[in-house]
Amino acid sequence: MKKFVALLLAAVMLLSMTSVFAEAEKTTLTMWCIATESDANRPAYEAAIAAFEAAHPDIKIEWEAFENQSYKVKIKAAMADPDTLPDIFFTWAGAFLGDFVDQGNVYCLDETYAQFADALPEVMLGNASYGGKHYGVPLTMNIVALFANMDLLAEAGYEAVPTTYEELIACCDALVAAGITPFGCAGSETWCVTEYLEPIILKTIGYEALNEIFAGRATWNDPAIATAVDTFQDMIIKGYFDPNGLALGNDQVKANFIAGEYAFYQNGSWNCGEVNDAEGNFQVAMFPVLDAEKATYSQVIGGPSDTLAVAATSKNPELAAQAAFELGKEICHYGYLAGSGLPAWTPDYDTSAVKPLVADVAAMVAAADGMVLFGDTAMSADPANTYLNFVSKVYGCEIDGAGFVDSLTSALQ
Repeated sequence: MKKFVALLLAAVMLLSMTSVFAEAEKTTLTMWCIATESDANRPAYEAAIAAFEAAHPDIKIEWEAFENQSYKVKIKAAMADPDTLPDIFFTWAGAFLGDFVDQGNVYCLDETYAQFADALPEVMLGNASYGGKHYGVPLTMNIVALFANMDLLAEAGYEAVPTTYEELIACCDALVAAGITPFGCAGSETWCVTEYLEPIILKTIGYEALNEIFAGRATWNDPAIATAVDTFQDMIIKGYFDPNGLALGNDQVKANFIAGEYAFYQNGSWNCGEVNDAEGNFQVAMFPVLDAEKATYSQVIGGPSDTLAVAATSKNPELAAQAAFELGKEICHYGYLAGSGLPAWTPDYDTSAVKPLVADVAAMVAAADGMVLFGDTAMSADPANTYLNFVSKVYGCEIDGAGFVDSLTSALQ
């Protein structure tokens, strides 16, 4: 018996040591992202990482998630000290990632992309390509969408989402008269304010003009932009927005909308899954046109933006690049089915269970005749920060349309 116990203990120790050595032999890749516990993309990241680790038992993904606004500060600060960067990091495409590429902090993905080109159309990499080279793995694509609580609209006498600006204003007046707050917007997160202001500017000056401005090829000195800002501010002054929204974060505002406190919520289409699955009658639409000579209803804010990139300082850049593509494909897969974005990758799985609101947004994107990438990612870091500062002042009614235009023209010209 003593010999048996000794042999048993030896076997247990051997298995334990084998497990320790196996764990030690694993390659760890670090990753940063914004898929926090409350983020719509969290389940997609969890499923994708689990699938990747199951397929690659010799690789461990060690990941951290940060809140949207704080992450923008964190990732920019890390770029000043590249050795602190993780192997893989989430980023927005456009000039946001372009700034990091210019600093030499991002690994080129051309060689790795060749292995995935059949599943990932070249057009989807356009916003993350610079100088003819690829630096980002697109995940999903999204647009700014206008979500509507049809039960609340019905209380104000509306059976459909207004499709003209005049109808929208009349609807908002009817909602206010019925004691219903038309809109909720998270004033403490300025990017949420842009989800309202940018569509209004877009539907006033058109997508070509706005693209030129965001790219820095045209000036903000346009009286039509001042008119658009005044239009937005007039809606605030009329009481169409929850006054408490100035101090609220996006999670709370979204929860309020789903709970029936607002009739409308304008934000990214990544919210389709949560809104679709909530109790109630919800529809999705787009903000109406203000100047039909310059814009159309089918022009949208958005595009392929959410991206994974690899740090040039990674100790295993080739492996990290391979992992970024595999993770990107699966995040896209699970995110599309969950309703947190449209696929940048060509689906090779059953899509019959795609949620109705996601399908509606997909139809809107298919019909789009003009697209403008989100302003704070389309613009380089310093201009974007300046822009967001004045957007915040607009929502707080500290400056009007003329002040917004004059300030940006002076600061960025």
